[in-house]
Amino acid sequence: MKEECLPQGFSWSGHHCGLKSDSNSPDYSLIVSDRDAVVAGVYTQNLICAAPVELCRSRTPGTQARAIVTNSGNANACTGSRGVRDAQQMAADVAALLGIEAEQVLVMSTGIIGEFLPMEKLAPASVEGVGSLAAGLEAFLDSANGILTTDQGRKTAGSLVETSQGVVRVAAMAKGAGMIGPNMATMLAAVTTDAKLSQESAQQILKRAVDKSFNCISVEGHTSTNDTVLLLANGVANSEPLTGDDLAKLSNEIEQTLIELAKQIPADGEGATHLIDILVKGTASKADAKQIAETIGSSNLVKTCIAGNDPNWGRIASAAGYAGVQFNVQGLKLRLNGMLLFEGGEPCSFDAEQASKSMAESESVLIEVELNEGSEEARIWTSDLTTAYVVFNSDYHT
Repeated sequence: MKEECLPQGFSWSGHHCGLKSDSNSPDYSLIVSDRDAVVAGVYTQNLICAAPVELCRSRTPGTQARAIVTNSGNANACTGSRGVRDAQQMAADVAALLGIEAEQVLVMSTGIIGEFLPMEKLAPASVEGVGSLAAGLEAFLDSANGILTTDQGRKTAGSLVETSQGVVRVAAMAKGAGMIGPNMATMLAAVTTDAKLSQESAQQILKRAVDKSFNCISVEGHTSTNDTVLLLANGVANSEPLTGDDLAKLSNEIEQTLIELAKQIPADGEGATHLIDILVKGTASKADAKQIAETIGSSNLVKTCIAGNDPNWGRIASAAGYAGVQFNVQGLKLRLNGMLLFEGGEPCSFDAEQASKSMAESESVLIEVELNEGSEEARIWTSDLTTAYVVFNSDYHT
């Protein structure tokens, strides 16, 4: 993440307020625009959703957002009417300090489900958070650290976009390492840009980008209660809303930025040793390609053989076969890290030792499934499954 990608008119902060037991682990984050910003949101598809998700849904899309406040260490999910009041109070506390309306503040939470927020810690946290707001890369990274839970490291990405009205900037942060399902994940993400956008364009851009990024990742296929992706566009860089080619350029850059972030999540999956990149092509429809890719990516047998650097391609072929998509097996080709393993209904001769070595020496493993049913394709990213994941999640609450 480069400082030149930070959008104008935004400030950030992040610090430890006591929700996590480790005093060196930030658990409170603020993002503030110095003027009204267009806001868009995409949320979990879980029927059981957290109080902050309900709050954000009621405030997006919109044209007058000013801030996003996030806490980690407590999801404020399954907490009933008290949880709703607490989320509203988090927004109100920040708003009062900034001199804005509570409805202009969005709220995100992540952490343990089913526990009430300790508001006696969050009220003073807002004071420190607002008091330490700053522009610049250090403040942005502090804010990115404040949204993490079991992540091994922060996840950030940014880009510059040349438009007919000048350069616009995009900077984004995300969290997520476990409870990652194919419909987003246990993940939060905040995207900021100084581009001027209409409310409709912002929502369309974000939805399209999420579909091609966060909706294409998985760790164990468990869709969370708190998944939230927010986009703030404050328009500092442009006098008029972007349209035409300029809008298309920005849309593409936001999409690529979110893909970069999305890949960082399974790469940082709890206990993960490999990012698994699954490309399915040659299908009759994109939906078919994605269905096959997601089936392969959700197979524990595929995940464990990747963890063990075992080129056991039969598990991949089997998963493709039970994905529920009709195809001619004679047209199926399988490759692992570029090595052809199966073609024309028969196994190919390959160096298993070399294949295993290529897996062991790389943090990323590429699985390619090629069919002969059409010209469509889809790509998803997931992580391998190790004993470390099982150990970690067997005592997460304690």
